[in-house]
Amino acid sequence: MAGVVFAVLYDMDARDTYYCALPFYHSAGGMITVSATYFLGARLAFRRKFSASRFWKDCVDTGATIIQYIGELCAYLLDKPESPFEKQHNIRLAVGNGLRPDIWEKFQNRFAIPAIGEFYAATEGNANLLNFPGKPGAVGFIPRVFDRLYTVKLAKYDIENDQLIRDKNGFCIECDIGEAGHCLGRIIDSDPATAFKGYTNKEATEKKILRNAFAPGDTYFMTGDLLKRDPSGFYYFVDRIGDTFRWKGENVATSEVEIVLRGYPGVREVTVYGVQVPRAGGRAGMAVIVPSLSVEEFDFPKFFNYTKEQLPTYAIPIFLRFEKEIEITGTFKHKKAELRQQGFDPNVITEPLFIRDPTTESYVPITPEMYAQIQASSISSKL
Repeated sequence: MAGVVFAVLYDMDARDTYYCALPFYHSAGGMITVSATYFLGARLAFRRKFSASRFWKDCVDTGATIIQYIGELCAYLLDKPESPFEKQHNIRLAVGNGLRPDIWEKFQNRFAIPAIGEFYAATEGNANLLNFPGKPGAVGFIPRVFDRLYTVKLAKYDIENDQLIRDKNGFCIECDIGEAGHCLGRIIDSDPATAFKGYTNKEATEKKILRNAFAPGDTYFMTGDLLKRDPSGFYYFVDRIGDTFRWKGENVATSEVEIVLRGYPGVREVTVYGVQVPRAGGRAGMAVIVPSLSVEEFDFPKFFNYTKEQLPTYAIPIFLRFEKEIEITGTFKHKKAELRQQGFDPNVITEPLFIRDPTTESYVPITPEMYAQIQASSISSKL
């Protein structure tokens, strides 16, 4: 099914050579590239492990016409110095998911890629969206005329209490245009495209199923993602529900903060998450930064002003942590769980830690004494 859908919607044919540097255990590599080339009788060219320095040479050497990406792969390619091969290729289409809005056009223009085929999907899920018109930043498109016929819905979600918002009859409420909500996929067991077969663990399967969502007896697959849509029917990824947090009574989407912070000249890579602060409501924003310069050369007052100008007050990171690199999964996703657990404790973290200081309009180092004060709530109210 994956092979047929992508081959047809993106006009692939047997003359194409599809290049993939992603692991085949990942849905992008195994379900899309392998199945599409098998369905078409096209060629599949692959490297066992992604190499940013060899990527474009591989494309030239294999005669690739289509490439498979995930967002971080594109970011790594943009970080590399210019290569003589990056515009000598015959790539006509890049297919994938997670291409960040802030680098979309940079990626497309620098590497001379005519079309981007961004999509939204989960390996086991049924809430699938494809941005076949290629609008920058969007993960999917459903023409408004088909809105009621399509099985994907966005439901209002209470971030602070981590639950769906219900009406007086106990049913979910669809989001308004521009409002972020929990992305749900209607489960229709008789339809292979919308069925949810579940996991080997029945309890885990049940946690993903929402019953009596919008009407008595209906069932939906819960993606765990927040999406929003515009008046034209384009859908945009906002954040993972576990990543979005509340601070000062507002919802903070980590992906949106990360986009802003990456725009600062001294930041090479960043990941954002919320950390608990004693006797403070919600979670305070914390950013792990991989600087393009040394920490000593990092201009903290300038960064303070940049965040003040570019972000709403509630979304500005309170804590900063500097690392040489951010640990990632096999498919280039940031590992945030351990970072959240470590919080901002200088007794646990050996890397440089800083806290936002409105008095000096800068970020200052967190000492064990300062950490003890925060734990005692003596300065928590000032955060």
